[in-house]
Amino acid sequence: MSVQKILRVFVPLLLVVLVGSGIYYFTGSSEKEQVKELTTTVKKGEFKIYVNATGELQAKRSVKIRGPQGMRTIEVYQTSISDLIPEGTVVKKGDYVAGLDQTELATKMKEAQNEIDQIYTQLEQTKIDTAIELRSIRDQLINLKFSMEEKRLQVQQSQFEPKMVIRQAEIDLERAQRDYVQLEQKYELTQTKSNAQISEILTNLKRFEIRLQQIQDISGQFTIMAPEDGMVIYARNWDGAKKVPGSQISSWDPVVAELPDLSDMISKTYVNEVDISKVQKGQNVKIKIDAFPDKLYEGEVIQVANVGEELRGYDAKVFEIVIQMIKSDSILRPAMTTSNEILTYTFQDVLYVPLEALHSDSLTYVYKKSEQGIVKQEVLTSESNDNEVIVEHGLAENDEIFLTTPENADKLLLVAIEERLKSELKTKLKMLADSDRRRQWQKRKQ
Repeated sequence: MSVQKILRVFVPLLLVVLVGSGIYYFTGSSEKEQVKELTTTVKKGEFKIYVNATGELQAKRSVKIRGPQGMRTIEVYQTSISDLIPEGTVVKKGDYVAGLDQTELATKMKEAQNEIDQIYTQLEQTKIDTAIELRSIRDQLINLKFSMEEKRLQVQQSQFEPKMVIRQAEIDLERAQRDYVQLEQKYELTQTKSNAQISEILTNLKRFEIRLQQIQDISGQFTIMAPEDGMVIYARNWDGAKKVPGSQISSWDPVVAELPDLSDMISKTYVNEVDISKVQKGQNVKIKIDAFPDKLYEGEVIQVANVGEELRGYDAKVFEIVIQMIKSDSILRPAMTTSNEILTYTFQDVLYVPLEALHSDSLTYVYKKSEQGIVKQEVLTSESNDNEVIVEHGLAENDEIFLTTPENADKLLLVAIEERLKSELKTKLKMLADSDRRRQWQKRKQ
């Protein structure tokens, strides 16, 4: 075989070996670095438990911008917002804020005016009917008066007639006198009846005139002005939706918008029933505003609801929590979304590991480096937060553990905790947890 043939065979093989060695060297070292990056050590120190909840900024105090206060008196129970200035507008006292739909109000006003017109017609008709009736009675009285005079003359002329004729004349006179008296009484009764009818009509007229005046007075309140200086923030309905043009307002809740006091802000949030036992008044809160993610604010829990409620968007019952912001900031506005991190408890001098390092099947364990190599170390854990968990037994400070499952994990030695010791530790932890819950409940009750 010639030298050239040998070179043509061995040079490509040599290149393949060199390239393979380089790939193994670089990828092998990176894998080693990756393995090193996937381990961590057990830490000891302060461990904080947080409850995280999303909330919304609100002013602690605000002036309500209300619609008409007397809608129920005119039987208008609901109306809609026809116009509303943009949210965030700064207004002065007396500036225009909103206009309400007056369609139903105009209908009520027209109905009242129609009633008044009908009553005036009825009043005039009653007066005319009464005048005609009284005039007829007066005519009858005059005729009866003349009749009585005739009967009286007949009595005088019958003085020399037989007693029977005289008596008949006297009876006719008495009958005429009695008819006259009865007609006079009828005249008085007719006057009284007429006065009563007119009085009733006038009372009804007064009632509708007052109603019309109330409607006219309230119609002026359908144009809503600012009661004070401030920034307009839309009010919310019972379901949390903002009141905007087209929204309905009722006579029981005529608030259209608010003028908040921006110097004193709170965050209103809801905590699910699983975590509510951890939250109590006086706990410190870290508040982040979604609109300004680089800023961090301090807060304090000032109110915890005792009764849960079901809200749309939550799977379980939730409890309302009110958080007071410690310091105000001119950039904060109501309705901004907040991320609230409530510090519920702080443990001192405890061991803790990342949640990623924890594995569970019938036991809870971690993969730990030991003098004998990698082992499956059973651990007993207690409280946890979003990232880490407290280890009560099974590990020591600075033990190196894996964040991922190592190779041949199913063949690794399991280092278990003695059952008697495990039972004692669980009983002790339960007692401590119950004691802590009682202490928190007593503080909240106080």
